[in-house]
Amino acid sequence: MSASVLSLLIIVSIALAVFLGYKTGINTGLFCIVFAYAIGCFVMGMSTKNLIATWPTNTMFVILAVSLFYNVAAANGTLEKLSKTLLYACRKFPGLLPYALFFVAVILSVMGAAYFTVLAFLAPITLIICEEARLDKLTGAVAINCGALAGGNFPTAALGVVFRGLMDTAYENNPDLVPVDSFVSTLTMFGLAIVVSLVIITVFRYGVKANRNIGKGTAFTKPEAYDPKQKQTLTLIFIMMAVVLIFPLLKLFLPNVAFISAVAGKIDVGLVAMIFAMIALLMKLAPQKEIIAKVPWNTILMIAGAGMLIAVAVQAGTIDMLSAWIGSNVPKFLIPVAFSIVGAFMSFFSSTTGVVCPALFPLIPGLAAATGLSPAALFACTVLGAQSSAISPFSSGGSLILGSCNKEEERTTLFNRLLFVAVPISVCICAVYNLIVSFIL
Repeated sequence: MSASVLSLLIIVSIALAVFLGYKTGINTGLFCIVFAYAIGCFVMGMSTKNLIATWPTNTMFVILAVSLFYNVAAANGTLEKLSKTLLYACRKFPGLLPYALFFVAVILSVMGAAYFTVLAFLAPITLIICEEARLDKLTGAVAINCGALAGGNFPTAALGVVFRGLMDTAYENNPDLVPVDSFVSTLTMFGLAIVVSLVIITVFRYGVKANRNIGKGTAFTKPEAYDPKQKQTLTLIFIMMAVVLIFPLLKLFLPNVAFISAVAGKIDVGLVAMIFAMIALLMKLAPQKEIIAKVPWNTILMIAGAGMLIAVAVQAGTIDMLSAWIGSNVPKFLIPVAFSIVGAFMSFFSSTTGVVCPALFPLIPGLAAATGLSPAALFACTVLGAQSSAISPFSSGGSLILGSCNKEEERTTLFNRLLFVAVPISVCICAVYNLIVSFIL
């Protein structure tokens, strides 16, 4: 079988896996594993041992470890209490409520809460606050969705650790290229996500007529004090963030100090999170059974399965072929926008971390080297573009928000507004923003 036909087969398999996952409700990763086995072993002649070795062990371990630790805060009510406390602190500025909701979501995500966890906590609360504060519900939904995604891009947060792993893997498949610093790249991505999110929220805050009377007649209830276990959990979270961040940050400012570089090289967010998860269990801050049950096994399976199929594509030369095609057929200055729009289209139906980034990240190192574009900019444009459509009612974010609506009529209205208002506006703003970013980075 020729290389072009084989590559076409793999591309069709990736698209078919996404379609079947969406249509059947079965984890996309399972379909990816089946296709990887069929193509890798029976078409390309790979050994089963080599195929199984493509399972992304490092990425899976990091997600497992980080979620185990932060599930403690979810299980004992620390995250929910924190969100209510932060919202109460903004009671004197009701007109800024969308921004308050956004920063509450950012802080929860930066502290390690998964995207689904943040929306699961905040969506019901947000819709109630919108009702009481006369805030447009679509604006509130956009605010918490943007916050959960932007905060999650932080290098030590739930999405950030996945993106770091996928960036490192992309360069492992391109050993001849100088890899980007995944920590710095995700930190940059986090900053860019904050800025574009504020732009999007501002458009909704001041562009929607229903938001003119925000805060009139609103009663913010003072939350209860943190109990001892919640205080201890917060302390552990801050200590863990300090341990994970301090040496990589010192390395940025003092790159020539050997001791700092050596220690920074030994700091792994997954291993550190596992230590703190064990400490939390020894302190009995949450039941072990409950925090293990909250591990996002579905996401892990999706990312790992997609990783295996992408690894097969790399070995078949598909990734290099796609990079060459984009580099020769798309004008250089439009390549970041192309990645943004393709990412948004894919994320409309599927997972950013489980499908979009595993599929697109491997294209970036070779393409950046061939065109001279910044790989950090392309990684950021891909993620921001994919996240711009994450509020689609067909995607996880929009479905969680719709699930928090109590009335069927209200759910139908919000469904249409998410689909025909929120998604187009967010995708267009993000595409223009990414074009600007590509000239800066």
